[in-house]
Amino acid sequence: MLDPAQQILKEVFGYDQFRGHQAAIIQRLAGGGDALVLMPTGGGKSLCYQVPALLRDGLAVVVSPLIALMEDQVAALEELGVAAVALNSTQTPEQQRDIADRLRRGEIKLLYLAPERLVQPRMLAFLQRLPLALFAIDEAHCVSQWGHDFRPEYLQLGQLAELFPQVPRIALTATADKRTREEIVQRLHLQQAELFVSSFDRPNIFYRIVLKDQPRRQLLAFLEERRGEAGIVYCLSRRKVEEVAAFLVQQGFAALPYHAGLPSEQRTLHQRRFLNEEGVIMVATIAFGMGIDKPNVRFVAHLDLPKSLEAYYQETGRAGRDGLPADAWMAYGLQDVLLLKQMLANSEGDDRHKRVEQHKLEAMLALCEETRCRRQVLLAYFDEVLPQPCGHCDICVDGIETWDATEPARQALSAIYRSGQRYGVGHLIDLLLGRENDRVRSLGHQHLSVFGIGQTRSEADWRSLFRQLIARGLVDVDLDGHGGLRLAESCRPLLRGAASLQLRRDVGWKRQSVPQHTSSVASQGVRAEERPQWEALRALRRRLAEEQGVPPYIIFPDATLIEMLRRKPRTLKDLAQINGVGARKLERYGADFLALLLGQPSSKPPAVTDWRHEVVCLAAAGMSPEQIALQLNCSESKVYPVLAEAIAEQLLRLEQALDIPDDLLGDIQDLFLAGEEGLPSVAYVSEQLNHQVATGILQCIRAALLVECGD
Repeated sequence: MLDPAQQILKEVFGYDQFRGHQAAIIQRLAGGGDALVLMPTGGGKSLCYQVPALLRDGLAVVVSPLIALMEDQVAALEELGVAAVALNSTQTPEQQRDIADRLRRGEIKLLYLAPERLVQPRMLAFLQRLPLALFAIDEAHCVSQWGHDFRPEYLQLGQLAELFPQVPRIALTATADKRTREEIVQRLHLQQAELFVSSFDRPNIFYRIVLKDQPRRQLLAFLEERRGEAGIVYCLSRRKVEEVAAFLVQQGFAALPYHAGLPSEQRTLHQRRFLNEEGVIMVATIAFGMGIDKPNVRFVAHLDLPKSLEAYYQETGRAGRDGLPADAWMAYGLQDVLLLKQMLANSEGDDRHKRVEQHKLEAMLALCEETRCRRQVLLAYFDEVLPQPCGHCDICVDGIETWDATEPARQALSAIYRSGQRYGVGHLIDLLLGRENDRVRSLGHQHLSVFGIGQTRSEADWRSLFRQLIARGLVDVDLDGHGGLRLAESCRPLLRGAASLQLRRDVGWKRQSVPQHTSSVASQGVRAEERPQWEALRALRRRLAEEQGVPPYIIFPDATLIEMLRRKPRTLKDLAQINGVGARKLERYGADFLALLLGQPSSKPPAVTDWRHEVVCLAAAGMSPEQIALQLNCSESKVYPVLAEAIAEQLLRLEQALDIPDDLLGDIQDLFLAGEEGLPSVAYVSEQLNHQVATGILQCIRAALLVECGD
C-alpha cells in the first residue's frame, strides 16, 4: 500500500519522504482502519488524510471548524490538481446545487464541511447515497468540554460511527492532554482506533519569556529584529488589541487588529490580508488563529498570559510551520496573574471545572517562573520526556540565576499575616519598606512589627518575590474581596522554618541577550549575496499568487524557495527534485522560476506591479511614505507617484496615503481649486507655496481632487 502512497506523495505533493508517523497512519486509513492522530502544528497532519483520500475509491469528507481553513486547504489542493471543494454558508444556492451535482457525478475527491452542516439530517442522507472513502475530523480537540476551543457541534459527530460503520475515520489534533484524548475517543466512538502520538516538540521555535516592564517598548525591541516578517501578537482584551495595533502602525509596521467585536467583513478582510501579503502582523485575541494555515509566520508574541499551557502551545505553534526558525516571545508580570485569577473566579462552571482551570493556570505560571529548560517543562506537561535541555530557549541560552529567598519570603508572609490577610501587594510593600504614608497611618500599620523590616531590598525585588509566591501557590489572592493576599496552607512549612525557598532572580529586559538566531532572512539560510535573488523569487511568487487568487505560500512555501536558492536547479528535471514541486506546479510555474534562477528573461512581464502593489498595501496598513520607503529600501520620491496613481484609480483614499495637518491640507486644496479652468498643475501650486511642500504630496492631493471632481 505504501508504494502507491509514495508515488502520490511525490507526483502530487512534490515530497520525497513521509515524516514521522505519516506512512503508518496512511497505511492504517487506506486499509480501512480508524486512527486518532496527535501531531504538532506543522507536522503534516493534512497529508495523513489527503493521501488516503487519493488512494481509496469514493469521496473523502473532511470536517473543519472554520471557513477560512477550509478555503485555504481547498485552494492548496486545487493548485496541486486535486478536485476538492468546500460547502459552506458563504455560497449561493446555485453554487451549492452545482457542488451537489458534481458530487453525484463523482467528480470530487475531497469535500470540506463544517460540523454543523455535516450533522444536518439532509446532508447525512445525501452522503449515505454516495460512495465514501473516509471521514477526517480535523481539530478534534474541539469535542472536549474541558478545552478552550470547545465547539458543541463536534459532540454530534459520534453518530458517524453508527451511520457509516464501514467508512474509516481519522480524528486529528495538534494539542490534547490525556483527559482530552480520552474524551475524543469516548465522544467520537473511536475505541477501535489506533493511536498515533507524534512528538510535541517544535525544535525550530525559540521560546523566550520576559518580565513585563514597559511592555510596548519590549515588544518594539523584539519586532525591530524582525521587520518585514509575518507574525501574530496576542492580547487578552479587544481594547488592547486595537491600541497595540495602532501603536505598531505608528512605528512603521504593517499591523492589523482582529477580535470578535469587529464586523465580520473587517475580520475577513484582515485575515485575507494576513494570508496574502508579506510581512503583515496580526494583533489579535484568541478569536484569531485556529483556522490559520500560513506556514511562514516567523513569530508569535504574547503581551498577556494565556490561560493554559494548551492555549500557549497551540498559539505559539502557529509560528514556523514551515520548519524554518521562528520565535515564541512573551512578556509576563504580576498583573497578568491577578487578572487571570480574577477572571477564573468570575467564570461560569461548577467547582470541579474551576479546579481543572486552576490547575491549568498554575501549570502556565510554573512555566513562566521555571528555572529549568522551557522546552523540557512544556513537553513534560504533555507526558513527553526530553532527556537533555534543549539549548534553544532563553533559559538554556542565557542561563538563570537563583537566590535563597527563604528569609525575605518569611518576612513577606509575616506582613500578610500581621496586617490581617486583606491587603494587596502595593500596601504590603509599603509596610516592608517602612513608608509611613496616609493609608499606613490611618490603619495604624506603622506600629506593626513587620513595618520597615524589608528596607534592605528594593520595591522591584519585593514585587518579584510576591509574584513568585503567588505563582508557586504559597500565597492566595482573595478574589471575593479586593485582591488582598492571604496565606495558603502550603506556606506553613516555610513559616515554621521547616523548608527553604529558592527563587529566580529577575533580569531587566534591557540586559537580556538577543538569541543567537533571529527570524530574519539570514536565519532561513539566505546569505547576503543571495538576497537579491531571494527577493526576486518572492516577487515572482507574489505575482503568480495574485494571478491565481491564492496566498503566496500556496504557490510555493518559503522552504521550497530556499531550497531553490541552495540547489540552483539548471533544468526542469532538476527543479522537480526540490521538495514541494509536484507535477502540477512544475507544469504551471516551473518555467518562470527556472528562468529567474538562471537569470533568463521570463515569459511574464517584469514584476514592477508587485512592487507597486506592496506600496499600496503598506499605505493601506497605515504606513507613511517615509516608512514605506524605509521598508522597501527606496527613496520617498519613488513612493509618491505610486500613491498618487493609486488614489487616482481609487485604490487608496488621500488620508491613507498622507498624514498632513488639516490646515495645511486646506490651504493646498484651496490653491488647486482657485483655478478657473480645471485644476492647475503641481508645478504652479508648488511655486505658490515657495516650494516648501514636497512635489509628491501635491501629486497625491491633486489626484484626490480629480477623483472628487469627477475629472
